[in-house]
Amino acid sequence: MKILAIGDPHGDLKKVRKIPLKGIDLILLTGDLGKANLARERFFENVNRKKEGLPELKDDAKYDWDNYHEIHDSTLNILRYLSKYAPIYSIWGNVSIFTDSKAKSKSKKWRRKFPSTISEIRKLDNVSLVKNKLRVLDDIRLGFLEWFTDTCWVREFKPTDYIKSMKKAKKQTDKARRILRNFGGLDILVCHQPPYGFLDKVTLKSAPKHWQGKHAGSKTILEYIRKQQPKYVFCGHIHEGEGKTRVGKTEVYNLGVCGYKVVEI
Repeated sequence: MKILAIGDPHGDLKKVRKIPLKGIDLILLTGDLGKANLARERFFENVNRKKEGLPELKDDAKYDWDNYHEIHDSTLNILRYLSKYAPIYSIWGNVSIFTDSKAKSKSKKWRRKFPSTISEIRKLDNVSLVKNKLRVLDDIRLGFLEWFTDTCWVREFKPTDYIKSMKKAKKQTDKARRILRNFGGLDILVCHQPPYGFLDKVTLKSAPKHWQGKHAGSKTILEYIRKQQPKYVFCGHIHEGEGKTRVGKTEVYNLGVCGYKVVEI
C-alpha cells in the first residue's frame, strides 16, 4: 500500500495542489484542516492581553460569522479536492471541525444560519474523520489520536488560569494515555502534536514572546513511542518544527503545513 501523509493543511489549497497524488492508495491528514487565521490572531492577542492584565476580546456577530466560515469553507475545499484521488483518514486538530450542535448553538445565538461542517463532510465519499481509533487496513495497523492538552504543556507554558488548565489537561492526558495503551503496537501513529523534545520547539515570530524557545510537544506521546516503537509517526501542530527525526527505531515526521511524506508498507 502506498500511503501519503500530509501535514496540517490549514485550508491552503494552493499548497495542497502541488502535492503529487498519482498512484496513492491512502491519504493521512494530521488535523487542522481549515484556515484559521482569524482565530489564531485572536488567540495570541488574548494570550498577550492576559499576560498584561487586560480583559480578553469578546467575539461579536461579525467576527464569529467570518471566523466560522473561514474554517468551515476551507476545510471542505481541502477534503473535496483530496478525496478525488484516494480515501482520506484524518484526525481532529485544535482547529475546529464544527459539529451539528455547534452550528445549532451559533445559529440560535446570532439568529443566523450557521452550517454544520460535520454534516457536509458526511456527504463526501472517501473521507473518514477518526477520533482516537485503531484502524487495520490491509493488515496495516494505524492509530489515530486526536489533539489534546498534555499536562506537560501546562507546566511548560504556565497559562494564567493554571489550576483550571491543569485540571482539564489531567483528564485529557489520562484519556490519551488509555487510548494509546489500547492501540498497542502500530505500524503508523497519526497524532497532532509532536512528541516532547522532538521537532516541537516554538520559534514562530507571531507567537507570544514568553512562549519562544519552549517545547510544545507531548510527553505522553513520547512515552508511547519509546515503549511501542511504531514504524512511523506523522504529526504537525508546531509548524516551524517541520522535519524528520528518530526516536529509537521510530521515524517521526513533523509535516508542518502541507508538508508530505510517502511510505510504502
